[in-house]
Amino acid sequence: MKLASAFLRTIKPSHRSLKSHHNPYLSLEEFTISNEVLSIVDTVNPMELALEPLVPFLSPEIVTSVVREQSNPLLGFRFFIWAMQRRRLRSWALDNLLFEMLGRENGFDLYWEAVGEMKKNGVPIAPNVFTLLISAYARVGLAEKAVESFGKMKDFDCEPDVFTYNRILLLSFRKEVLLLALAVYNQMLKANCQPNRVTFSIMIDGMCKNGRTQDALRLFDEMTERGINPNRFTYTIIVSGLCQAKRADDAFRLFVTMKETGCSPDVVAYNALLNGFCKLGRMDEAVALLKSFKEDGFELNLNGYSCLIDGLFKSGRYEEVNNWYRKMLEDKVKLDVVVYTVMIRGLSEAGKVNDAMQLLSEMTQRGLVPDTYCYNALIKGFCDIGLLDNARSLQLEISKLDGFPNACTYTILICGMCRKGLVGEAEQIFNEMEKLGCFPSVITFNSLIDGLCKAGDLEKARLLLYKMEIGRNPSLFLRLSQGSNRVLSSSSLQDMVQRLCESGRILKAYRILMQLADSGNVPDIFTYNILIHGFCKAGNINGALKLFEELHLKGLSPDAITYGTLITGLLRVGREDDAFRIFDQMTEHGCTPSPQVYNSLMTWSCRRKKPALAFSLWLKYLSSLCGREDKAIKPIKEHFEKGEVEKAVRGLLEMDFKLNDFRLAPYTILLIGLCQAGRVEEAIKIFDILEGCKVIVTPPSCVKLIHGLCIDGDLDRAVDIFLYTLEKGFKLAPRIINYLLKCLLHSKGKRIEAFDLITRMKSQGYDLDAYLNQTNRSLLNGHFDTLEMEKVSPG
Repeated sequence: MKLASAFLRTIKPSHRSLKSHHNPYLSLEEFTISNEVLSIVDTVNPMELALEPLVPFLSPEIVTSVVREQSNPLLGFRFFIWAMQRRRLRSWALDNLLFEMLGRENGFDLYWEAVGEMKKNGVPIAPNVFTLLISAYARVGLAEKAVESFGKMKDFDCEPDVFTYNRILLLSFRKEVLLLALAVYNQMLKANCQPNRVTFSIMIDGMCKNGRTQDALRLFDEMTERGINPNRFTYTIIVSGLCQAKRADDAFRLFVTMKETGCSPDVVAYNALLNGFCKLGRMDEAVALLKSFKEDGFELNLNGYSCLIDGLFKSGRYEEVNNWYRKMLEDKVKLDVVVYTVMIRGLSEAGKVNDAMQLLSEMTQRGLVPDTYCYNALIKGFCDIGLLDNARSLQLEISKLDGFPNACTYTILICGMCRKGLVGEAEQIFNEMEKLGCFPSVITFNSLIDGLCKAGDLEKARLLLYKMEIGRNPSLFLRLSQGSNRVLSSSSLQDMVQRLCESGRILKAYRILMQLADSGNVPDIFTYNILIHGFCKAGNINGALKLFEELHLKGLSPDAITYGTLITGLLRVGREDDAFRIFDQMTEHGCTPSPQVYNSLMTWSCRRKKPALAFSLWLKYLSSLCGREDKAIKPIKEHFEKGEVEKAVRGLLEMDFKLNDFRLAPYTILLIGLCQAGRVEEAIKIFDILEGCKVIVTPPSCVKLIHGLCIDGDLDRAVDIFLYTLEKGFKLAPRIINYLLKCLLHSKGKRIEAFDLITRMKSQGYDLDAYLNQTNRSLLNGHFDTLEMEKVSPG
């Protein structure tokens, strides 16, 4: 410290030397420099130029000491802002001191005043000055002020650095304004500010929590492409996100990669993976995982026990639940409210509400206070088994407690009432919760809308949708939906937020998003699916199509249920072309049709006597599945087109059994379709093939075969099919039985077979008095007399 010693000899003792207490964390030389700095700060204005010669001798400890000793907070803030230009002078101790000062009376106002004076004096302001200000505002719950501070940086010629962007990104996700976070991230990239590991961790975590796992994985790939290695925290976020998205296998593969890269998982990662398999009901794999975890030194904790017990309950493995519960008690694990809630919910969902009530009593005896989750689980249990009065009584009982009931409680009751058809009572509960200031959630609205649709009150259901959209701030909704830059969808809203951020009006963007979040509940795809189903069921297909167009305008993407409901509705009213148009639109938009959608289209094609189209539709579905190769499907299609139905069906069955993915529905639809098209011989071949493979042919298929064979005059084969139904214990409808008997009785040499069938039917428990029509009774009179004689004969 030769330079320091020489410099110190030139410093004259100041009045601060006598007044200041010696800081035990500073050396004598540092204490002397600190006093000289304090003297300059107190007496020189502007102080910045006079402080420059002291820069080489300053340290984070000296800067912290000066800020702490300065009695005038305005001067302390000015010195701090000046010092922040040098990265080496920053420290956690200094940051914490600043937060403490800002928390004092007028702290934020004085800080802004200091920033203003610095700008006036031409002193450059470092991004860290605003980063810490944003953090301080966030700490005291002033999120809007934090966003405003970020937006004002440009007014002070200060460009945000990666740390500033990270702070505002973290704040955006915590306030659940995803669109703002995306806009800020895009702004960051456009400003050529390189994201770091913390940036990606914040973004990935936010995406996972918003259910956008695929976007999170893309960010994870982008991170590694930029040469940034993920740490344990980042890996854990992705593992947890994949498990939440029901992608446990992908999560496990990433977990293995994490360990292979030398990144040791922590208890959070272990529990996240365990929970992922438990949530899917894959309990054997979960238990196997637990054994491998123990080899890594992982000990099951309270969260782990909760995951296991929850999964076992959902899998119906109640005996194992008891075993694990006893193990917890034996291991002297201190049970908390979460474990008890899991147990109470599991028992309630299993219909064991009395046992759940006993557990609630045990919980309170242990000094634990039940929360809303506990009580709601019990109320739902009562609703599920139809004890609505008990559920309502419990709700009224807990309403005397602070914080009870909540929106979830009312939603459970509304669902229970609607399931029992008590829609009027459900509406009363809905109105009651609003009066008490408990605002309905999206699920609450959806439950009541579903109840109204099932009750046939579509007009009320539609009005409830509009109420949901407008929410508690109709003026905002109307303002955004009008003008040249109308916001009618999530994509247009995202564009608007992006424009506002790029033009420096981030505060306005934040306020709009927060107002939207507070204004009510935005209808989701489930809301529209409920309404579309209601309109289709009522035969109002035009109303359903209007809702379908409307949800696109609102920025919602139809899912497989939306398309499937609409396709079925269109087919029911005979609008085949529109149904296939929606089907094509579904595949074009990347929405994979479910087997049920294909079955609906196949059934309709068969009714139109187009079995070839039905068969090609099913082959199209199979082509979309993994493991179904085109080279295996192509010859099956060619066989069917050549009329070689037997070869086609055998090839299809062979492929299904090989992949262990046999479904009877398409074979049933095809068999019935061939009968409807008058191709009974080919339908019989399918029957024979299925029977040969020990597949039980359905009663509707047998009915169509019997009818078709009777028309073709092949009564022997028709009788064989009927005898097959008797063997399998099926009871067919009176109409087809009377039709078969009529054909037999009117054919030469077949009356004996008719009498034989009657005898067999009686032995199989058919009520002949109820089944046979008057015409057949007359023809069979003599045979009936014989049967009656057999009844009274002594044997």
